[in-house]
Amino acid sequence: MKIVLVDDEPEILTLVRDYLSREGYNALTAVNGLEGMELIEREKPDLVLLDWMLPGISGLDMCKRLRETSTIPIIMLTAKSEEIDRVLGLEFGADDYIVKPFSLRELVARIKTVLRRSSGGSQEYTSSVIIRGEISLDVSSHKVLKRGQEVLLTPTEFNILHLLATRPGTVYSRLQLLRQAMGEEYLYYERSIDTHVSNLRKKIEDNPSEPKYIETVFGVGYRFGEDL
Repeated sequence: MKIVLVDDEPEILTLVRDYLSREGYNALTAVNGLEGMELIEREKPDLVLLDWMLPGISGLDMCKRLRETSTIPIIMLTAKSEEIDRVLGLEFGADDYIVKPFSLRELVARIKTVLRRSSGGSQEYTSSVIIRGEISLDVSSHKVLKRGQEVLLTPTEFNILHLLATRPGTVYSRLQLLRQAMGEEYLYYERSIDTHVSNLRKKIEDNPSEPKYIETVFGVGYRFGEDL
């Protein structure tokens, strides 16, 4: 697995790169946003670790730009620990968020979880293609089409959509969606589900403010529309 780490702190770059290498990853590094974007474009890594505050192009701007054309898994690294900052990172398309200073063992555990989620390895699938209305999910390739046009979803967005679309009409609480779409270790991110669902609606709904695919059940959670 190839991982690109973009951070302007030399000590963190060296420490994380060496640890990831010992864990069997091919770790590549960049010290600013522009260099990072060029490295990602050239190397096509399996996952990106982005520092929030970078010279030139910020980590958030990098995340937003990458999400315009790619579903590559992204983990944000930052000293910002407020909930609003975590939500902002998720709104820009990050799959996970880890606060500095962090344990290298925890970082590797998060990397493994996000990579497993992006490959679909954490779920058991009963059908390779699911068709609901104008939406089709190809589970084996992790592709979603709407009216025949591909919709780029992050691994988390895909897993949420797949879970809901598999059982239309079934209501899932935020905790259930977190547990099944992301994993037990993310249960303290309960409110982040709202952000992922909001981003998902923007991509698959004709009118996100009046969704017909992902419906809100107030006070409970979310469900996939039954009449599709």
